[in-house]
Amino acid sequence: MEKLIDLISGQLAQAFERAGYDASYGRASVSGRPDLCEYQCNGALPAAKQYHKAPMAIAEDVVQQLAGSGMFSLVEAVKPGFINLRLAPEAVADYVNQMAVSEKFGLQQENPPKSVVIDYGGANVAKPLHVGHIRPAIIGEAIKRIERYFGNQVVGDVHLGDWGLQMGLIIEGVRDKNPELPYFDPDFTGEYPTEAPFTISELEKIYPAASARSKEDPEFSARAHAATVKLQQGDRGYMAIWQHIMNVSVADLKKNYANLNVEFDLWKGESDAEPYIADMVQRFRDEGYAVESQGALVVPVQLPEDKKEIPPCIILKSDGATLYATTDLATLVQREQDYHPDRVIYVVDKRQGLHFEQVFRTAKKTGIIRPETQLIHIGFGTMNGKDGKPFKTRSGGLMRLEYLLDEITDTVKQRILQNDVITGDAVDEIAHIIAVAALKYGDLSNLATKDYAFDMDRFSATEGNTGPYILYTIVRIKSILAKYAEQCGTIPAQLTILPPQTQTEKDLMLQLSRFADDLTQAYVDIQPNVLCAYIYELSGAVNRFYHETRILSESDPARQQGYIGLITLAKRVLETCIDLLGFEAPEKM
Repeated sequence: MEKLIDLISGQLAQAFERAGYDASYGRASVSGRPDLCEYQCNGALPAAKQYHKAPMAIAEDVVQQLAGSGMFSLVEAVKPGFINLRLAPEAVADYVNQMAVSEKFGLQQENPPKSVVIDYGGANVAKPLHVGHIRPAIIGEAIKRIERYFGNQVVGDVHLGDWGLQMGLIIEGVRDKNPELPYFDPDFTGEYPTEAPFTISELEKIYPAASARSKEDPEFSARAHAATVKLQQGDRGYMAIWQHIMNVSVADLKKNYANLNVEFDLWKGESDAEPYIADMVQRFRDEGYAVESQGALVVPVQLPEDKKEIPPCIILKSDGATLYATTDLATLVQREQDYHPDRVIYVVDKRQGLHFEQVFRTAKKTGIIRPETQLIHIGFGTMNGKDGKPFKTRSGGLMRLEYLLDEITDTVKQRILQNDVITGDAVDEIAHIIAVAALKYGDLSNLATKDYAFDMDRFSATEGNTGPYILYTIVRIKSILAKYAEQCGTIPAQLTILPPQTQTEKDLMLQLSRFADDLTQAYVDIQPNVLCAYIYELSGAVNRFYHETRILSESDPARQQGYIGLITLAKRVLETCIDLLGFEAPEKM
């Protein structure tokens, strides 16, 4: 099913051609002045340069060729050469009726599908998720769902921080607390316990204590470094305790991510890249990509056309230690081997821009990935408090994600109780659903690269550009449909949407018709905020239509069924969109 704007452009292209001009000038765009027209074409202006003719004359020629077209109710040329268009009511109704019966509302999917890996989340084991983990989780999940909706084969990888010095610090922290554990006995040959010697709560205390101690106690710091080396060399006892750390941490992380409706296909981490590093580094040496620089091994990535200096990518430090770049490159080796991705998308803090520039250039230069593979860094900004500073607790520390979600859930719950519409056990469940929508929409409605201020009261409001407002719109439609079913029995599976009789009815149809345009833009630009803007406009169109139309008291059964068909389509589109953004709507609010 073609997008409506492409159908309009097709009509314009034919009209330009019939008038003796190049068809490429016949491109439509949504009007910026809906009070004047719905669509417009500016092609006569650039055409005037080629044909040495006044743009107004060209526009009038094209308008003549469109006379009698059943697609438009208004076609006019206006100075200095614009072509203004209004669609015929029958054409709009015909299009939305086609949407209603088409798979994915007529959206054109990728053909052939692409293989995509999305690296998002970036949590560290043995550490609680905090507000800094919200943006990559929310943005990455939305990107993953949108990619899948277009038919791509998508793998979402949490890419855990589960290797390196932090593991050595934890191991030594556990040793000091429980030195008798068999993991620390080099002579132990039996089976290690299956139950972890710590809980997640204890683990989350061990790491910060060990980290702080290492900064003040050189002997403990040396032990932690030595433990890290032993772990990376595969020491049996240290690997066993590392596995306990992983099991306990991942179980807790999965629970917290699930509360945000975030799911990963892969729970791999830096440790999974370790087996690929030695061969990769050796190949870099053998093939001349890597050179020695002040004792370190680096890959130069500066290009002649660069206007600023791009430092070389450090592969090994002077002491032979690996870095994040080494692990990221080895992970790409693994991903190319396992998935042959057409693109790899990283959702990581924008402050890591230089790091990814170095890694991407190294990967391309050394042939880790194919030349046509896209490597994309979606660098996100900071979630700040209302004061414009990074969001923190009242005591000044980083707030845990689960605490923030609890706070916004409590705020929503109090509003639910005040409205006295929902009672009993449903209150907590619905409050959680609305809170997740408030948090996710509040984040996703902003351009990912921009910083934004988290305002709990505004984000949880049911009015304005908020998640709860979108949910309220869906719930309102559900309520109308339920009342219609009570009045008239079951709702037919297919209802014919009649040509609109009022402007608000037509506006709703037009907004629905732009679903494929806006979702495609969100997909191509990798910007979920475009989809948020679309559903906010669609919700506004639904509510204006509701307020000005007597849906349930309409006396004409065919027109009433048309209204029901129209709002049913709106509900389906809205529910699809919020699912792509990673939240859902309750039955009541």
